[in-house]
Amino acid sequence: MATHVTLSEAEKAFSALIGRVQGGEEIVIDEGGQPVARLLPAIPGGGDRKPGSAQGLFVVPEDFNHPLPADVLDDFEK
Repeated sequence: MATHVTLSEAEKAFSALIGRVQGGEEIVIDEGGQPVARLLPAIPGGGDRKPGSAQGLFVVPEDFNHPLPADVLDDFEK
């Protein structure tokens, strides 16, 4: 669940809010009682990404680069 702060509070404590976001917290900034912005970690999970970690989880289909069927292309023109 996100923590809500007012715009005024966010302006005064932006560095501290960034630190909380880096720790995985979501911060919602409200103005006039309405949410106007969300601060989220740039890399979900804290950035523990490793190249090749998803190897074998997805296989590119043989027809990946083939032209799309006419009915699908028509949908893009609507």
